[in-house]
Amino acid sequence: MGQMTAMAFAAVVLGVIGLPRVAQAQFTVPTTPQVVDAATLFARQCGTCHVASVDGGPRQGPNLHGVMGRRAGSLAGFAYTEGYVNSGIVWDEATLDFYLTNPQAMFPGSVMAYRQDDPAVRQTIIAWLKEQR
Repeated sequence: MGQMTAMAFAAVVLGVIGLPRVAQAQFTVPTTPQVVDAATLFARQCGTCHVASVDGGPRQGPNLHGVMGRRAGSLAGFAYTEGYVNSGIVWDEATLDFYLTNPQAMFPGSVMAYRQDDPAVRQTIIAWLKEQR
């Protein structure tokens, strides 16, 4: 019996007598992305470092409640780097969109680690932040 024939024979025998089966997945993988509301998206994407509530203090990042229309680096109680404080930027949809795409491009040396390449995710977060006044 040649080597290939012996291997084929062994495969058939193992298939007939059976081996323990590998556990199969016990859940269905969604075929479409899970849709979440904007508040949940903010909590998942930004909530480790930020809050957006009237009575929330800063975390690793400043409280984002009322961020739209606020001058960058101006929220009392948070220690901003000079780049934010001296920028003169007032947060609006366009500046937040650019910033969330690449914070270091707007503020070199920024410790903001989050970057979001998906425009739809950025726009959802920005629209939600607009409502937090």
